[in-house]
Order: sequence, then structure tokens, then C-alpha cells
Amino acid sequence: MEDIQALLISSAQSMGIEINKGQAESFQQYMEQLLNWNEKMNLTAIKEPREVAEKHFLDSILILKYLKLPANAKLIDVGTGAGFPGVPLKIMRPELELTLLDGLNKRLIFLKDVLGHLHLQAELVHARAEEAGRQKPFRGKFDFATARAVAPLNILCEYCLPFLKMGGTFVAMKGLEPEQETEEAKKAIALLGCELAKIEKFTLPDGDRRSLIFIRRTEPLPDLYPRHGAKISKNPL
Repeated sequence: MEDIQALLISSAQSMGIEINKGQAESFQQYMEQLLNWNEKMNLTAIKEPREVAEKHFLDSILILKYLKLPANAKLIDVGTGAGFPGVPLKIMRPELELTLLDGLNKRLIFLKDVLGHLHLQAELVHARAEEAGRQKPFRGKFDFATARAVAPLNILCEYCLPFLKMGGTFVAMKGLEPEQETEEAKKAIALLGCELAKIEKFTLPDGDRRSLIFIRRTEPLPDLYPRHGAKISKNPL
């Protein structure tokens, strides 16, 4: 399988992120595991090694350029799928206390295998986000939450913001021009006790444009939220 290490190191460096040799080797192993497992189950539509390096790995770790993660910060990756951005962040910051949450158990089986090969530890949680957001071990327990989901931001907020402790930050990974989505999510953000902190934009080496929306908890989460999943999707805040 194609070696992506030099490409990933140079691409990251061009965008202000330093990847060392050990980290590059971990990303190589991750890619090989991902593409091998992808032949058995649908984990990613991106199957070219160079695209995996930039559209999955580089895209994930660029969060570190715009967000200061303190040592031993607790981060939950909601709807993690094949592990993005959580596992790449863990490769870069091994001391991160990472929780990977997904509603599909077979994805977590894949992630357990990947983490074992990379000698990394993370908590794997098989649950729907709105269910976990009401459970004591997870509700209001995290410094950071991330999601790379395709759901509109007003829906995504109700899934993800309940995990944040006071002062915690949610990072929503979005595509180009997120302003309309952000405007439509203002009500949801306020009802859930949070505020919009900032929006950062960047362009990947292949020209793909991305946005990061940062939302911070400033008030306690009302007991009402999160609602049942059907209500969240049928009647967004």
C-alpha cells in the first residue's frame, strides 16, 4: 500500500502543524487498517491513500491549529464513525483522555482494532448521542466535544452540547460557508446554555475548503435537553 508519511508530514508542515516520524508511522498504520477493513464494511468513501491522508487525517488534526488542548483534556468525539477527528487527535496528543461514541457497534469493533495496533487507549461507547447525553458518566463531563457529522448545526448542537462541562467547547467540523447554518442554530445554541465563540476557515492542499465552528458552554444545561432523537430531527430547536 502507498506510503503517505512524507506527504502527510509536508502537507501538515505547509499548514503550520508538525508531525514527527513516529506519528507519521501511526497514521500509515491507521490508513492501512482503514482501507483493509473498508473492503469488508463501509467506513469511508475515500479510498485513495493520498486522499485519506489529506481529507481525513490532515483535516482532523488542523483542529490543533485553532484550539489549545490542555494536557489531559477530556474530549468526546460524537458519531465518530471511522474515528475522525478523535483518533488523529489522539495520535498527535497521546495524553488526551479520548472517548469515541458511535451508534453502530461494528465501527467501534474496527476502532478497538486500530487503537490496539497503535498502542493507544480510548473509551469506546456504543450509544446514540441523545441517550448518552442524559447519562451521568457523560452528561456535562467533557472539556471538548467534536463532531464531523453532516447534520445541520441546530440538530448537531442538541446531540453534542449536553456533553460539555461549564466552559467546555464544542468544535463542529463543517464545509464551506457555514454562516447560514450558524445563524439558524443561534436559538439552539442559546437554549442549550452556550454561545458561539468563533468560526475558523481553512483550505486543504487539494483546494477543499473547510470550516470549524467553536461553541462554548456559558450556562448550565436545562434538564429538558437532549430530547428524544425523533423530536430532535422532526422539530429542531
